[in-house]
Amino acid sequence: MRISELLRSSVLPALVAAAIFGAVGQALAFDDKVFDDKTGVKPQSSPWAVFQFGFSAYKNGHKEQAAEAYKYAAENGQIGATWKLARMYAEGDGVERDDYEAFKFFSEIVDQDVEPGSPEESYVSDALVALGDYLRKGIPGSPVTENEVAAQEYYMRAAANYRNPNAQFEMGQMFLKGEGGVKASVKQAGRWFQLAAEKGHAGAQATLGHLLFQSGKIVRGLAMMTAALERASPADQPWIRGMQEEAFAAAGEADRRTAISLADDILTKGTTNADQ
Repeated sequence: MRISELLRSSVLPALVAAAIFGAVGQALAFDDKVFDDKTGVKPQSSPWAVFQFGFSAYKNGHKEQAAEAYKYAAENGQIGATWKLARMYAEGDGVERDDYEAFKFFSEIVDQDVEPGSPEESYVSDALVALGDYLRKGIPGSPVTENEVAAQEYYMRAAANYRNPNAQFEMGQMFLKGEGGVKASVKQAGRWFQLAAEKGHAGAQATLGHLLFQSGKIVRGLAMMTAALERASPADQPWIRGMQEEAFAAAGEADRRTAISLADDILTKGTTNADQ
């Protein structure tokens, strides 16, 4: 919610209002140092300070100012600003959606010499997955064409070097289907799904549960699919629900009851080991 909307609320406590006015005053004082409403970012501004201003502007709903600030900070070496710009273009958030523009910003990020374990590794990890997603399907009307082998290479870098659960899930999918230049292997797929599931990836947990169910581990597989459905994002719920309901219908009554109990245990304790 924007500050202006908060101030219009008749139920806003006086203490909260005072705090917000104070924050606005600080933000305006900070803005004057690096940003002018008419001319934009002031020359010779600190890239880090401009990045901070962009973050503040974004949070307060001033996304055009945020984008301008991020561009300045990105051009002057702030990898976090480059990532924010990439996400804004990828999602059409405050700017017109442009997947190719997002692709170029993500590419700039992965070209940075960022070692695993550094504070900036999350930017590189996410950018690698994003590039993999784009290359898997291509970007219509751009030079980026479908290239599953290149996509697999980006996923593998993110999965192996940065232990990114989304990349680990995608590697599992590629091994499961024999895509991206890898040989189909349920065993290899299961290993990647297990790694992602251990980090709370609902899609990986559901798919691993499905594999277990198909292999005869009825209760464990159904329990993992049921727990995954509870954890899944709205975007993933439909396909996980379909998978879980199909397995639930095929299972016996006793197995269903035991699986539901085990799913509660998984949700409470977070246990996702396929061998348990």
